[in-house]
Amino acid sequence: MKAFIQLFHFGYHQAMSCIFPVAIFGTLALTSIIEIPFLHRYDAILLILLGVQYVMYLSGLETLDEIKVICVFHVIGLALELYKVWMGSWSYPEEAYTKLFGVPLYSGFMYASVASFMCQIWRRLRMDMTGWPGGASSFLLGGAIYLNFFTHHFIPDFRWWLTALVFIVFWKTWIIYRVRTKTYRMPLTIAFLIVGFFIWAAENIATFFNGWKYPDQHETWHLVSFSKISSWFLLVIISVIIVAQLKYVKAARATKEPR
Repeated sequence: MKAFIQLFHFGYHQAMSCIFPVAIFGTLALTSIIEIPFLHRYDAILLILLGVQYVMYLSGLETLDEIKVICVFHVIGLALELYKVWMGSWSYPEEAYTKLFGVPLYSGFMYASVASFMCQIWRRLRMDMTGWPGGASSFLLGGAIYLNFFTHHFIPDFRWWLTALVFIVFWKTWIIYRVRTKTYRMPLTIAFLIVGFFIWAAENIATFFNGWKYPDQHETWHLVSFSKISSWFLLVIISVIIVAQLKYVKAARATKEPR
């Protein structure tokens, strides 16, 4: 019975942390069925998601600091989307007023939703880490991963080398999380893989509802390549590095403040 209660509380916090990602996929689904008069679908998605963020902030579901992190990820994601669409990796076929060089502005929220989940679950499960490699090595690795998303189009793809480096850099790092009064822990790299898999599953939902399309999905929809899990695995690492460092910086500032 105690195990069931623990699992229930863990599932509850996971579900609450997924509110913004669920809102995104729910919006994609609804707007693919319901047409809003005088408004392009991508424009409607952007307005709805901005409204969801505002409501989450007003209700206290997200803090101001978390909103700031989400905005950072929106910019990071939008920059990557602009480049990838330009390179023909995928496309947004529908019309919209809020498209920039073929990329709808709502697309940055797809990346921001990962940051939203990370911030929420960190706070709700009172997470901490042991064996964190430090700011210099983690930021250098995160920067190299992000840069590889751009450079692999014209130089060799170092994805698997970077993946191996992730296991080396974070092999001592464990996530500490708390459910009610009990403390658990998990290797950080395993958490990367789990979250990466679920993002890949969510990506299949998004492409099914025409959130975007890969070149081989224009004729008919089918599963996104399993190789994309490795891309999301690496993207999750960037998310965790940024969120973790911001949490540590904030904690360090709090301890220095006079009481």
